[in-house]
Amino acid sequence: MTTSHDHTPAHVHDQDHNHGGGGHGHSHAPANFNKAFAIGIALNIGFVLIEAFYGWRINSLALLADAGHNLSDVAGLVLAWGGALAVKLLPNARHTYGWKRATILAAFANALLLLVAMGALAWEAIDRLSAPQAELQAQGVTIMVVAGIGIVVNTATALLFMRGGEDDLNIRGAFLHMAADALVSAGVVVAGALTLWMGWVWLDPVVSLLIAAVILWGTWDLFKQSLHLLFDGVPDSIDPGAVRTLLLGLPGVADVHDLHVWAMGTSHIALTAHLVTDTADTAALLHEAEEELHEHFEIRHVTLQLETPVYAQSCALRPGLGCQAH
Repeated sequence: MTTSHDHTPAHVHDQDHNHGGGGHGHSHAPANFNKAFAIGIALNIGFVLIEAFYGWRINSLALLADAGHNLSDVAGLVLAWGGALAVKLLPNARHTYGWKRATILAAFANALLLLVAMGALAWEAIDRLSAPQAELQAQGVTIMVVAGIGIVVNTATALLFMRGGEDDLNIRGAFLHMAADALVSAGVVVAGALTLWMGWVWLDPVVSLLIAAVILWGTWDLFKQSLHLLFDGVPDSIDPGAVRTLLLGLPGVADVHDLHVWAMGTSHIALTAHLVTDTADTAALLHEAEEELHEHFEIRHVTLQLETPVYAQSCALRPGLGCQAH
């Protein structure tokens, strides 16, 4: 029987690169966008009020639909801003990882909100197809002008987040969302023009359905990804096999087990693993592992347990159950 004396004490090392001096600087991106969020939210609230008023006044479902969508954009920007601010809150004894997951929750809530709103929009548009609003033909100019304002507002808001798109998934989502909205508003302008010139009053609900379809298509992917991350799924940007290969390729590493990779937030990835090694220079091994994981996978919170071959043999190497001594 193997006794506890056969187990060489495991060396456990935890390194969070959020506080390191690496050149990537991704963890600082959210702090630079407070003004962008404030301006974007203010612009979109103003536009929602204008669009909703004129949509109600001329009974345009396309304008009301776009106003509802832009209202959800305001909520989405608020959620994204809240997530970005939460990332900066320091960990404490009761929340040892901090509040980074708020960005994932924000993305999930935003996706859920959009799915519900667009489902309601599609239902109303289908109902109106059976009874098009003839008076919309006379209001084509109003629809075009209001939606044209939307193009300007959404484009301006998207540009506020353009420079952060490469560094933070949360910021990238805000940019892509607003850029897509600019295209949607352009579609409403086209619908208004055709309604005015061709008398196609049926085009208003049709455009509404197209808007809903485009948004649902993009939102479904956001919904799946955020739900996946909420349940500690491996981020799409990470290939677990490649991570394992990298760790196995480190000098002195004979085996890797209990490898776990998950998202702490939309721009923060964590990893834990057991490395089997008999190297004497553990500090050099740990340093190289951290640097390689950071460089190749942007994994900045790394926790590694180093085990001797003797210790590893005494473990139950069952995935997900951890290393348990006999």
